[in-house]
Amino acid sequence: MGYFLIGVLVVVLFIGNVIEEANGEISPTVLSKIEWMNKRGPYLGIVAPNNFELNPLLASQAYVPYPSLPFIDFAGRRFRFGKISNQRVVIVMTGLGMVNAGVATQLLVSLFRLKGVLHYGIAGNADVNLEIGDVTIPKYWAHSGLWNWQRYGDGIDDELALEAPGDYTRDIGYLQFSKYTNGSDNLLNRVWYQPEEIFPVTGTPEVREHIFWVPVDKSYLNLARQLEDTKLPQCVNTTCLPRPPKVTIVDRGVSASVFVDNAAYRTFLRSKFNATAVEMESAAVALICHQQSIPFVVIRALSDLAGGGSDMSNEADIFGSLAAQNSVDVLVKFVGLLPPYGSKIQSE
Repeated sequence: MGYFLIGVLVVVLFIGNVIEEANGEISPTVLSKIEWMNKRGPYLGIVAPNNFELNPLLASQAYVPYPSLPFIDFAGRRFRFGKISNQRVVIVMTGLGMVNAGVATQLLVSLFRLKGVLHYGIAGNADVNLEIGDVTIPKYWAHSGLWNWQRYGDGIDDELALEAPGDYTRDIGYLQFSKYTNGSDNLLNRVWYQPEEIFPVTGTPEVREHIFWVPVDKSYLNLARQLEDTKLPQCVNTTCLPRPPKVTIVDRGVSASVFVDNAAYRTFLRSKFNATAVEMESAAVALICHQQSIPFVVIRALSDLAGGGSDMSNEADIFGSLAAQNSVDVLVKFVGLLPPYGSKIQSE
């Protein structure tokens, strides 16, 4: 009878933990692990988009997993603990798109003691003057997928729906679809780009602010300038790039939950926003870190000329793995430039 009661108790406790996790709550077991790891912080948070970019980092000799507790699983994410160079790090994979990236980053900064966040991976390229394999570190990031889609027949001088109360604006600009037709009337009219509503931890709860271009941390950016002479591999087997890839500080990157494989839109993003890196997660990471007052920087290697048109066919298929490895190599080198793990870099 005693064994039976113990068995029932175990089942009840197990079901209780499952219910807690299903409701999004932190189980006592997971919470105790988080508290135990936070006593050993602060950590440098590292955010990877997916396995394609995560696995080269995990396989790198630079990454040493924490032996006693190499990871904590929570909310469908795996938070990995270890060291890179002189830094204690916690690594998380986001998954595809802005929502996944925002959720994963918010969990990271809310659950763990962090002194900063590094985001890395590959990106499409909008600057024809750069090459596949180049690693870009943009100064600013914007979410380019928040639009007010204007009614057919309205013009650029007509007020947008809900513009008067401050929900939307025409200040940033628009994309007019009729510029990209073959002569027929285009019912799609135009979309106006919108800033994000944010709620900074330093602000008043539920009092919104707006931001479009999110700046990366200036101190991180200054450190990144030391990477511009980094030597990076040029070839995949016997197929080589026209020149060795380089690390370069660029003006802007844009993100949206849209895979851009269209040359016309790439050209528009370049001419309108002076964007270089075009991808699907970084702006979400930037927005979360900005609101939480966490220093951050983004390292994105160019895997293809978005929409095609480069001298090489199937460029992403051939050089995607090289670009992913380049982003990891630059990330590891950047981590090595940071102060010891117990200190916090001074943001400017």
